[in-house]
Amino acid sequence: MKTEPGTYSWDDLVKDKKTTWDGVRNFQARNNLKAMKKGDIVLFYHSGEDKAIIGTAKISKEFFPDPKDKDWIAVEISLEKKLANPITLAQVKANKQLSNMALVRSSRLSVQPVREEEMDLLLNLSESK
Repeated sequence: MKTEPGTYSWDDLVKDKKTTWDGVRNFQARNNLKAMKKGDIVLFYHSGEDKAIIGTAKISKEFFPDPKDKDWIAVEISLEKKLANPITLAQVKANKQLSNMALVRSSRLSVQPVREEEMDLLLNLSESK
C-alpha cells in the first residue's frame, strides 16, 4: 500500500494504531483491496521523496464501502511493525529476484499485490543491512 507521507505517513499509523485505507479511485487498486483478507500482512510504502517500504501493517477489517464515496471500497489496517531498515525503490529495482514485482512493473498503482516469495525476500533484505 502506497501513500504520500504528507497525506498519511508511517508515523501517523504508529500514532493511530489503525486506520481506514480509503480514497482509492483506481479499478485495479480497488480489486487488490477487495482481494485482501483479514490478517493479511501488507507493506507500507512511502511514495514521493522517500520511495521506500517503511513497515508492515495487517488487514484488520476486510473491504467495506468507502466512507467518502459509497461507490468505492476501503479496508482497515492496523499497525504491525517498522522494518529494521527501510527498503528503497532503488534496492527493489536492483534485485533481479524482484524484477517482476508490481512495484517495479506498475509503480504508480497505489495498492499492489505482493507474492509470498517477494514478501519473504523483502523482509529478509530489511534485516540484512
